[in-house]
Order: sequence, then structure tokens, then C-alpha cells
Amino acid sequence: MTAKNLSLVGDIGGTNARFALVDPGDVRPRHIEVLACGDYDNLDQAVVDYLQRAGAGSVGQACLAVASPVRGTQVRMTNNHWRFDTEDVRQQFGWSAFKVINDFTAMALGVPHVDEAHLVHVCGGPGDPRRPRLVIGPGTGLGVSGLVPTRSGWVPLMTEGGHVDFAPTDDLEMQVLRILKARFGRVSVERVLCGQGLVNLYQAHAEIRGVSAPLDAPEKITAAAVDGDDALARDSLRHFCELLGRTAGNGVLTLGSLGGVYLCGGILPRILPFFLESPFRNGFEDKGRMRPLLEYTPVHVVTDPYTGLLGAAEALSNPEV
Repeated sequence: MTAKNLSLVGDIGGTNARFALVDPGDVRPRHIEVLACGDYDNLDQAVVDYLQRAGAGSVGQACLAVASPVRGTQVRMTNNHWRFDTEDVRQQFGWSAFKVINDFTAMALGVPHVDEAHLVHVCGGPGDPRRPRLVIGPGTGLGVSGLVPTRSGWVPLMTEGGHVDFAPTDDLEMQVLRILKARFGRVSVERVLCGQGLVNLYQAHAEIRGVSAPLDAPEKITAAAVDGDDALARDSLRHFCELLGRTAGNGVLTLGSLGGVYLCGGILPRILPFFLESPFRNGFEDKGRMRPLLEYTPVHVVTDPYTGLLGAAEALSNPEV
């Protein structure tokens, strides 16, 4: 089947590539397939295989979200072996247009299209829908983006907000900073707020207590914390959630994002009950005289696993991308 009226969208990470098709003027993905990047030498092979699986011989245009910096036409994936030139790929498949955007930009663009059933309210009041939104999420790194509303739609902000300085607020965090500074030199907030950041935080807590830190992966720490039988893992994960709250609150004050905070990424949906009972809210609202602004700002966890595909579909027709 030829599908020139359809568009291809994708969300490509270090391990997996999610592909889907969308109809003109629609952002809802269909024929979603998740392919292992390691099974293909490069992007073009994966696209050919996906289109065959979807029964679409060809499509008219494409937009891919990639977990890597996007500069010019050359794309080098950060955590897998794929390398490609966007113009070469466009010509190879005969697409009228081919956009490649950062994966967290796509995450931000997808947020307004996420169904209410995939938004879990954490705290905050009604907010102001006329104001910007903050999109932030711990995963492999700490992604930070924003959405600015205009008369014609949303303008996504491409930031490196995960690399701002880690700012301690008490004696415990000063000790954490000293430990991580000895290891890394400069300590960004991403050093404590991502998968490896959780490991760093857990190891720092262990060093402060003078105990061993036997767990060496974020999923092991979260499992031990959620099970409730490992005090070190539990306290480290609670601290992680509080630090995420402080960082998100700082983002609200910086961006003026009274339109809401949207917490994305793969970590939080897997620990949702633990997270909802954590000190996140205290960290988020603890802004002194600015507390009323934070209490007014709604915070949601985004649980839709295909938010990036929604964003890639939005980017196809968004002139600001």
C-alpha cells in the first residue's frame, strides 16, 4: 500500500526506536512499533522494516525525535551507533519534508496532546493556562523544556536546564555536594537527578552514614526503596524526589510557568505510589515568600509512554520547530 497522505513519526533513544504513522492534521499515532536499535545498522534499515510491518510502502513526510543534539543535517546518536544525514535520508525515501528534533523538545510538544487519563495530579491549584508550562523529567539524563503559548500554538523551549548548578539547602546536601565535587569537580543538578544521579545520591548517603552501598543500578535502588526493607535506598529515593521538587520549583520561578509542571521520563511512572507520598511537594513549594505561586501551580506526572510520538506529530505542522 502506498500511503503518501500519511506521515511517519518516531522517537529514537539509545536502545529502542518507536515508530508510528499519523494522518494529515492528526497527532494520534497508529501502527505503533518499538524496534531495537541494535537490530539495525542504521536508521534507513529500521524505517524500511517498520514501513513493511505497517503495510505502508511509502509516506509523504517524516519527523523523528532523537536522543542527541541536533545541529545542521548531521545526526550522531549519543547512546547508539546510528549516524545519518537528514537530507540524504529525505532524498532516499522521497519525503517532501523531514524534521529531526531533540527528544525532550518532542516530549514537551506532546504534553498538550496527552489524554487526561495519562496525567496524574501531584499537587497545586488551577494555575493559569495562559502562562508557560514547564516540562521536566529524570531519565537517562535530566531533561528540561518549556512551552510558551502563542495565538497560533505552542513554542517549545530547547534548554540545557539539567546542567544548572546543584544548590544545597541544608547540611546534608552540603555533605552530598562535597562528596560529588570530589568525584566530578563541578556538580550539576543532573548529577543527582537522573538514573545514574540516583546511584550517585545513594552512594553519597552511604558514605555520610559510613555504611556500604551494595546496590549499583537505579532500578535496584528503586526496587529496594519501594519494597520498604532497605532504609538507605528508601531515604535516598525520598531525597531524590525532594530534590526534583526543589528543581521543578526553581524552574517555575525562572520560567513563570504558572500554566503547570509536567513530570516526564521513565523513572517516575514506575515508582508512582512512592513518589506521591514522597517529600516532592514540600521541596516544590518551599520557596519562602513565593510559596503561594507554587501552591497555585498544578503539577502532573505524565504516564503516556508515547508522549514523544505525539510531540513529533505536532512538530510536523508546528512552524516554530
